[in-house]
Amino acid sequence: MVEKKEEDNQQEEIKEPDSENIENEDNNDSQENTDTEETSEDENTEEDSLEKEIETLKEEKIRLLAEMENLRKRFEREKIETIKFGSINLARDILSPGDNLERALDALPEDENHSESIKNLIDGLKMVLKEYKSTLEKHGVKKIETLNQKFDHNFHQAMMEVENNEVEEGTVVQEVQSGYTMHDRLLRAAMVGVSKKPVAKTEEPTEEKEEDNPKNESKEKS
Repeated sequence: MVEKKEEDNQQEEIKEPDSENIENEDNNDSQENTDTEETSEDENTEEDSLEKEIETLKEEKIRLLAEMENLRKRFEREKIETIKFGSINLARDILSPGDNLERALDALPEDENHSESIKNLIDGLKMVLKEYKSTLEKHGVKKIETLNQKFDHNFHQAMMEVENNEVEEGTVVQEVQSGYTMHDRLLRAAMVGVSKKPVAKTEEPTEEKEEDNPKNESKEKS
C-alpha cells in the first residue's frame, strides 16, 4: 500500500510541471500575438504617414508647376509688350516735328503763284510728310479721327466749346492738335473744339422814343 501511494505521489509531481509548462506556453503565445499586433499597427501607421507625405509632395509639385506656368505666361506677355511699346517715348517725342511740318504746309497760300523752286520745295516737304506718316503707321502709330466724331474723353481733350446748330451737341467740330494711338494704346490725346447749342438771346425792351417823351416836348416848347 505504501508503495502504491508513493507511485501516485510521483505521478502527481510529474503532472504538476506539465500544467505549468502549458501555462507558460500560453503566455508566450499571447505575448507573441501581442507583439505581432503591435508590429502590424506600427507598420500601418508608417504606411499611412508615407502615403500622406507622398500626397503632400504631389500637391507641392502640382502647385510649383502651376506657378512656373504662370511665370512663363507673364514673361511672354511682358516680352510682347516690351516689343510693342518699347519705343513709345521716342514715338511721342517725334510727333511735335510732324505737327510743325503740317502747320508750315497748311500756312502756305494755295492760290499764290510760286516760282518753280518754291513749288519743288513744297512738293518735297509733302513727300517728307507722307513718308513720316507712313513710318508712324508701320510702327503701329495711327492718327485719331476727330472731326464729326462724338467727343470721347478717352481720346479727345476739349479745348473750347463752339456754338453750332447744325450738328448734335458734343460733336467734335474743330481739331487744334492731332492725337495718336500706338497699338490701340493712347499715345497723345487730340485737342479739339466741341459743339454746343447756341444760347437763346432774350429780347431787349424797346426804349421810348425821344419825341414821345413829355419831358422832351416841354423842353422843345421852352
